[in-house]
Amino acid sequence: MKMKMYDIDDYDSFMKLINLCKGNVYVISGEGDRLNLKSKLTQFVALSQLFKSSVIEELELETENDEDAAEIVDFMMHRKKD
Repeated sequence: MKMKMYDIDDYDSFMKLINLCKGNVYVISGEGDRLNLKSKLTQFVALSQLFKSSVIEELELETENDEDAAEIVDFMMHRKKD
């Protein structure tokens, strides 16, 4: 399932959630590349670039498992807002 996430500001909680997913979770780049977020190399290299600012304004994700997608949506809907 593909989805767009907005205003991700808690890197640690977001990555803990991704690591708990049962299937692969991919971030889709603006050029259409699919990078596996469960890969530690991707987490280190790609996301360190995205998180140079304190908030990722927009991120497109694709999950292999519908339950994982539901957990990610739940996380985004129930996070604390300032």
